[in-house]
Amino acid sequence: METDQLRLRFSATVSPSEDPRKVLAAMKNIVGDCDFHLEEAAGSIEISSSSIRCIQKVHDQLRDRHVRDAARRLLLRSQDGDSLRLLFNRQAAAAGVIVVCASELESPLGPIVLEIQAAKVQELIDWLTTH
Repeated sequence: METDQLRLRFSATVSPSEDPRKVLAAMKNIVGDCDFHLEEAAGSIEISSSSIRCIQKVHDQLRDRHVRDAARRLLLRSQDGDSLRLLFNRQAAAAGVIVVCASELESPLGPIVLEIQAAKVQELIDWLTTH
């Protein structure tokens, strides 16, 4: 998978009743072991990167959990030019499992949002859902 011009942004809101460290830990469970930039502000956490390694764990779990077809449909629906948007259930991520959501309502505490910009979006969708 060619990765030039790839930008990834994971974001999550943090409610006043939540521990920001736990939200960050859930996000890191999705991101895995990769280089990223972390920004924390009151009420939000953002992780950004241009490394495909930050979505390798997403790729692997989509394949291992046999949900590639559903994820492909969601990605194709979310495609807007060279951008994609994917939502992950925060509670599942806290437990180390990647669960893709069709809507924000499927994650009661609010989803972890992944926004992707890529020069070759279709190639990225194919890599995530068919290999």
